[in-house]
Amino acid sequence: MKILAVEAIPFAVPYRKPLRFASGEVHTADHVLVRVRAEDGVVGVAEAPPRPYTYGETQTSIRAVVDTVFAPDLVGLSVFDRERIHAVLDRTVGNPAAKAAIDMAVWDVLGRRLGVSVTDLLGGWTDRMRVSHMVGFAPDDVMVAEARRMRDEHGVTTFKVKVGRRPVSLDTGACRALREALGPDVELYVDGNRGWTPSEAARALDEMADLGLTLSEELVPADQVLGRRWLTARTPFPTVADESATRPGEVTRELLDGAATMISIKTARTGFTGSQRVLHLCEGLGAEVVMGNQIDGQLGTACTVVFGAAHRSTSARAGELSNYLDMADDLLTEPLRIVDGELRVPSGPGIGVEIDPDKLQRYRTDRVGRR
Repeated sequence: MKILAVEAIPFAVPYRKPLRFASGEVHTADHVLVRVRAEDGVVGVAEAPPRPYTYGETQTSIRAVVDTVFAPDLVGLSVFDRERIHAVLDRTVGNPAAKAAIDMAVWDVLGRRLGVSVTDLLGGWTDRMRVSHMVGFAPDDVMVAEARRMRDEHGVTTFKVKVGRRPVSLDTGACRALREALGPDVELYVDGNRGWTPSEAARALDEMADLGLTLSEELVPADQVLGRRWLTARTPFPTVADESATRPGEVTRELLDGAATMISIKTARTGFTGSQRVLHLCEGLGAEVVMGNQIDGQLGTACTVVFGAAHRSTSARAGELSNYLDMADDLLTEPLRIVDGELRVPSGPGIGVEIDPDKLQRYRTDRVGRR
């Protein structure tokens, strides 16, 4: 099962509305489809979502590093040579989404070749996950309406609220409006995308102390070392490290320094192999985890639920699996569906999904693919 080719195909799908958060906003999903072609005609796929505001990757840089750095040295390796594959990927600094997509596409090939779901290959704990929905910046009534719609139409009862605006009352007021509108049975937690200072974050959490929040994520930049440690020590619920803890070494640093007590795992930046290493590290250190989302499309979301459902720890909490609903279209032949607040693992081998060739032709942006 040698790798015959690794392809990076740019595509662009518009969002139904701009997605806004403290570190920036996006209007179009300018992502990259990574395909790994192996012997016997088996093709594995995964999605690389660039996040220049967070990791510095762009659609152009992902294509370039895949085409010119990774692919030449991956061709000829067996898809079973996972350590050798990662030795190739580890030679560069950064490029997390590009590396993750290659890793997941290789796992997709393995699953397809063996006729087994990647969920079963990774652990096989369950076949579904509860869904958490991200509520982005908007007027309070719009945020409330979106959360109500997700609860009424999809059965979602866990919401991640984007915060980090100034003055902090904009966000504390929004969280209060959500709690009052949705009642005590809905779970709310907050994500600041590094938007506040430690003192601002402390003031905001104090103002929301009666709202029953369950988590706080990246309220303060990672380089505010003492401030993050101080904030975490005074916060009565878990503090989640996300973009500050993308590799095992960073995870160890954040947890042992007291800057965080919980870790967000995103397959879009650590693939299946790296995500499992992070998960096992967290289990060894006694830290909880949550499955995050990098504003993935349906293919990326399928990867998240495939990994999250495979393990007891990652499936214990609702995973962030609904951002794809903000996209006007997607590339899959069969769309993902959230029912009764849950998303099931796709039923096919590998990741379990198929790319619609007509949709790929319509949305790909390289010259070769244009009609």
